[in-house]
Amino acid sequence: MTTPRPGSRAEQRRRTEARILGAAARVFVADGYERTTIRAVASAAGVDAGLVMHYFGSKQELFRRVIDAAPLPVVSGAPEQATEQILTALADRLASEPVASLTIFRSMLTNPEAASAASAATARYQAQIIQAIPSDDAGLRAAITSAIILGITVSRHLIKSDELASADPAQVIRLLRPCVLSLMACPDHSGPALARQRSPDGSGQLANDGPGLLSRSPAQATRAPGDRRRPHAASQATSESLLPNRPYGRSVTH
Repeated sequence: MTTPRPGSRAEQRRRTEARILGAAARVFVADGYERTTIRAVASAAGVDAGLVMHYFGSKQELFRRVIDAAPLPVVSGAPEQATEQILTALADRLASEPVASLTIFRSMLTNPEAASAASAATARYQAQIIQAIPSDDAGLRAAITSAIILGITVSRHLIKSDELASADPAQVIRLLRPCVLSLMACPDHSGPALARQRSPDGSGQLANDGPGLLSRSPAQATRAPGDRRRPHAASQATSESLLPNRPYGRSVTH
């Protein structure tokens, strides 16, 4: 890309566009999409409203350009690395209220034009996530991951859900990490946080190495269907059944 020569008409145009975009970003954040007007943006940029329309054509296109100019979180590398990048960006949003992003989110939820303009940025972010997922259904996984991040951000800062609004960001990230990693990992992926086990019939069963809902004890894994014994009782029975017969042992009958 050729850099405009200083003082040239192309350079003046670039500077004017940048000034208008900067002013538009501030007005959109302050007033939201619906209440923002081309005249207000022009006034903030110190230019005529006709010049704003000449460069951008409509408020929707101006909004889209403002979103496009905003930097996206970088997502790349292996699933584990990409997961940490996603969670790091989310942790920053949880720790401090992202005013500009929230304005965009609010506009997307209330105005179809704003939602359409923001869809391209969402697609670019998901495209980065897709590249990090070695799976045939990477598009769906990326869309779910993006929806989770959006939902948590909106719930904390806009809806202000009681538990989530006051939760420690580190705890939220800790609880969310296995979920995001399971989405980023391909079906046969084996990593430090996830392991795949194969059932006798050949189907895949996901297990979590650490404590959680996906992990099962050996007793739970071998428990017969319909066995309603308490977990510790089933564990004791399983352990005793594996021990050799001893004079002081007691048999377990069913």
